Amino acid sequence: MANPFVRNQSFKSVFFKNLVGITLWVPVLMFVEQHVVSVGTIEGRSMKPAFNPETNMLQRDRVLLWKWNKDYKRGDVVILRSPENPEELLVKRVLGVEYDIMKTRPPKKLSLVPVPEGHVWVEGDEQFHSIDSNKFGPVSTGLITAKVIAILFPFSRAGRIDHEGFRKNAVFLSGKRSVK
Repeated sequence: MANPFVRNQSFKSVFFKNLVGITLWVPVLMFVEQHVVSVGTIEGRSMKPAFNPETNMLQRDRVLLWKWNKDYKRGDVVILRSPENPEELLVKRVLGVEYDIMKTRPPKKLSLVPVPEGHVWVEGDEQFHSIDSNKFGPVSTGLITAKVIAILFPFSRAGRIDHEGFRKNAVFLSGKRSVK
């Protein structure tokens, strides 16, 4: 008959090795979640119909967020800290990049606004329910925390984000030519 003490020692040894192995991976996983990729939930209706197209308040889109790349282009959907309240996160689409001159919508008083270096112009897809650059102007890219790259849930809408689905009638001047 086997000695029960030996079995316990073996169990303790295996348990300790597994615990150490798991513990060593925790910082790596935390780094990846905070700086590379994570999953988020889209709240609100400012990005309809791209996100949360249903009126059901209980069903929210779960999305894959990419945090590593800081290169933003027109059509990207981004998560950013509100310039008015840094505790609040917003989901908006990039419509203008640095050096563009954007044609604004109300309530902005100026009809044309230049986008300075290191800034982007963001708007919600549902323009009547969006607080965006038309209210607070161009946004520093330093306020952007992630780029939304895919919808994970609901499964019926799962897939990559349509970066071409942004407001086609956004008017901006880029260099010396006007693009519509």
